[in-house]
Parts: sequence; structure tokens; C-alpha cells
Amino acid sequence: MNRRLISSLITLWLLLGLMAGSTVGWVTPAWGDAVDQAVVDESTQLWQGSAHALNDVNCSSCHQNDAADSATKTFVAHPDQESCRSCHEQAVDTFLLGKHGIRLREGETPLTPALARLPMKAEAHDLQMTCATCHDAHAVNTVQAAVDSCLTCHNDSHSLNYENSRHAELFAADRTLPRPSGSSVSCATCHLPRHELKKGDSSITLVNNNNTYTLLPRDRMVKEVCMNCHGVEYSYNSIFDDDLVEANFDQPPSLSLETFDLVRTLEEKRTDSGSE
Repeated sequence: MNRRLISSLITLWLLLGLMAGSTVGWVTPAWGDAVDQAVVDESTQLWQGSAHALNDVNCSSCHQNDAADSATKTFVAHPDQESCRSCHEQAVDTFLLGKHGIRLREGETPLTPALARLPMKAEAHDLQMTCATCHDAHAVNTVQAAVDSCLTCHNDSHSLNYENSRHAELFAADRTLPRPSGSSVSCATCHLPRHELKKGDSSITLVNNNNTYTLLPRDRMVKEVCMNCHGVEYSYNSIFDDDLVEANFDQPPSLSLETFDLVRTLEEKRTDSGSE
């Protein structure tokens, strides 16, 4: 057992109220839920291999209330998005602007799939949409969050057809990596796009967690996502083909937008007039 893991376990032990002088063993904390050692062990094991552990983010980072007066810090049994915000401000801000998080922004209870207009899987109807719904708070597995978490709830044709697409083949090739690479295409690639932000001589990757942003108008998906890999005509012919969208882009587009024919005709006229 490494030193970081030991340190984290000690922190959790103290946070649960097992202070010096208490009896050995697990207790029922003040919030009323009995602490299951098996659950703690599993959570700790997931945390140990996570990006949080690698960056020295331990139990107290999320489960201890960071009050202005350190003497009043208390244990937080169920951290919410505000705990995440302490490190991931941009991710939380954009999450709260999308369909998944807007109810939290407005002070309402979290969104559940039962409230959705799109078809959702019956067994997921009561799931509450928070940061931890898509990526486990302890494992922080962004590969799982990129596709598997989406398909846990979504049951519409577009979502279900993803697994038959060329995009899914690209994602399957590197889903064992710590996070999806730039060459893979997941649900999150298109609906939660990444972008690089220069910071001095280096750069950081930011994710737009507003899952509504690239939906409408469709042109925004072309600019923010499609043209990272495809040409402008291919992208527009794909995104405005309703049948192809429903099939989750399982083949090249058959649509031919008249706009591009007009542009080519105009360019030919300009070329011809310039050669005279």
C-alpha cells in the first residue's frame, strides 16, 4: 500500500469522526447513514488509479467543506457540483448551461431521464443528472463517460445507432487509454467538444459540458466539431441529412446541397472572366 493511499485512508477515517479515543470500528456518522467499509475500500481502490490520485486530490479535497474558518470544516457526505467547481470551474459552468445541468442552475432538483422528451431507457428513469452521473467521482473514468454513460440513459435511434458507425470503430480502437484520444470519435466528441487553451508556453484542454450547445443551429456542429476532421461540403451535406443523422452517420452523405453547386458555378465564372 503506497504512502498516498495510506494518507487518503487516514484522512477519510478522521473525516468520518473516528477521532482519538473512539472505539475501533465503523460508526454511524451524524448524517445518519451507516458507513460500509466495503464501499469505502472499493471507492479507495477506484481513486488510487485515477487522475485525482495522480494529482494529489484525495478524499478531503471533495468531502471536506472548505469553509473560510478552517475550524468549522465539516464532512460532506454527498459532494455536489460546487465541490467539482473548486478545480473544474469552466466544466461546471458549461454543464449548468446545458439540458443536463440547467435545473441545478435554476435551483431545482436534478434532471432525471424520466423528464426527457427523447426516448430514455426505463431502468435509468430515476437517475439524477450530476457530474458524478456520467463519470464516477472516484474513478474519474472519462472513457466511460464518453460513450457508455450516454447509452446508459439514451434510447433514441441516433444514440443506439452509434455503435454501428465508423465513429464507433475509431473509438473502440483506443478506449483502453486513460482518456479518448484526438483521433477517436465518441458521443462526447460531438456533443461535449474539447478545445485547447494556450497558457504560456503550454496549453490546457477544456471541455464544453453544455450538451445543448452544438445541437442547434446545426451549423454550429459543423464549425465546432465536424470540420475538425471533414471538409466543409462533406460536413454540411452530412449534418443536414435527417436520415443520416438518425443513422448516426453510418455512411458518407448522399445529400448534395445546392449552395455548394452555386458557389462552384460562381467560381467558374470568375475564373473564366479573369482569363479573358
